[in-house]
Amino acid sequence: MEHSLEIYNTLNRRKERFVPLHEPHVGLYVCGPTVYGDAHLGHARPAITFDLLFRYLQHLGYKVRYVRNITDVGHLEHDADEGEDKIAKKARLEQLEPMEVVQHYLTRYRHAMEALNVLPPSIEPMASGHIIEQIELVKQILEAGYAYESAGSVYFDVEKYNRDHHYGVLSGRNIEEMINNTRSLDGQDEKRNGVDFALWKAAQPEHIMRWPSPWSEGFPGWHCECTAMGRKYLGEEFDIHGGGMDLVFPHHECEIAQAVASHGHPIVRYWMHNNMITINGQKMGKSLGNFITLEQFFTGDHPNLYKPYSPMTIRFFILGAQYRGTVDFSNEALEAAEKGMERLLDAAALLDGLKTADATSVEVAGLRKRCYDAMNDDLNSPMVIAALFDAARAINAVHNGQGTITQADLDELREVFRLFLFDLLGMRDERASGASGNEAFAKAMDLLLNIRAEAKARKDWATSDKIRDELTDLGFTIKDTKDGAEWKLN
Repeated sequence: MEHSLEIYNTLNRRKERFVPLHEPHVGLYVCGPTVYGDAHLGHARPAITFDLLFRYLQHLGYKVRYVRNITDVGHLEHDADEGEDKIAKKARLEQLEPMEVVQHYLTRYRHAMEALNVLPPSIEPMASGHIIEQIELVKQILEAGYAYESAGSVYFDVEKYNRDHHYGVLSGRNIEEMINNTRSLDGQDEKRNGVDFALWKAAQPEHIMRWPSPWSEGFPGWHCECTAMGRKYLGEEFDIHGGGMDLVFPHHECEIAQAVASHGHPIVRYWMHNNMITINGQKMGKSLGNFITLEQFFTGDHPNLYKPYSPMTIRFFILGAQYRGTVDFSNEALEAAEKGMERLLDAAALLDGLKTADATSVEVAGLRKRCYDAMNDDLNSPMVIAALFDAARAINAVHNGQGTITQADLDELREVFRLFLFDLLGMRDERASGASGNEAFAKAMDLLLNIRAEAKARKDWATSDKIRDELTDLGFTIKDTKDGAEWKLN
């Protein structure tokens, strides 16, 4: 494909031109949620980041197979190899079957993603549905000599692997130093070394979720699922693996080691990681207890929220920063995002009503190129938004009679807004899908404003002002122009 898309490859710590293995096909794998609670703002960021990538790759003409997994077994507390399975713990506390917990929160996660206008992936595999593939992966690693069995569990031998390959290639960690600092005395642990990680865990008697295996009745280690499912659905090598920056170590580092140990080579070419959402400078997460769920954002039902924020406000807030930069939550930042989003949506809504002229006096040239340059520069969404803000100024100038535009330039503006604001950034005008977009509602508003115009014509200022003031109290903005009154629901 003819394009100049560059993405930052965490593996090589630099931006690289994206060249797929099997053009025009692209394989994209992204780590999805562990479904034991409601999705929060931290879950929204990778979903929106890789939705932007998915949309752009498709726009460039690629046939993208996008796999986003669901973790429903094997993810233990604190991302460790000991403790309870996060879903099993939730099931025990609520006296439910684990799969009841999974189904409940998976349904709510999907509803939240739909509200955020995140496109569904091509395949959404679940860890519990791929136990056979994970057992086969463990067998291959054992046969290659990079794992060992201990008390019915199987552990990856990091020290042996590191002698032959490089454990730490993605995270840049000094593994020799880690090994020396984490050695445990014989008999104190099932592991030979503290940095070894579980490929298969023998289930304790109280453990609810368990499957038969050659080693014990148990369950797979958390890191196995992505290696096994990525390989199943995208092949022995695929293009992009994405996820949050908190997954670089240990999760993605372990994935690389598993792939090399079982096949002799890495299976991923580009590793992409979005940065964290923070609250008061600390990562927002369920395990830290400092999270705000997406449902709470949408309803405003949280002590740290001044008011509700719409799904599109959340999406615009996240896209307002480049995906590798940190985003710190605050009501002020969300309110600024809300105002910025409304400014662009208002400008887009004005496009169909603009009057054209023989010449263009506002700045339109180069807008499309600016947006493409920003997208090709590692999905620089804030620069796309900045270009659209400049276009909004031009639209408002023409609307207010302070500038002119030709039909060709108006068509270009309309196309650029459709492509970049709606198709790629994935914004939608929620006002157009709610009551304010209802045809009967709009006609009722027009009727009220016509009555007000007639009152003004009769110089009945009391009636005119009463209609305007009461509509303002209800949340409308009424603006008088030379062509008549305009309204907007705030």
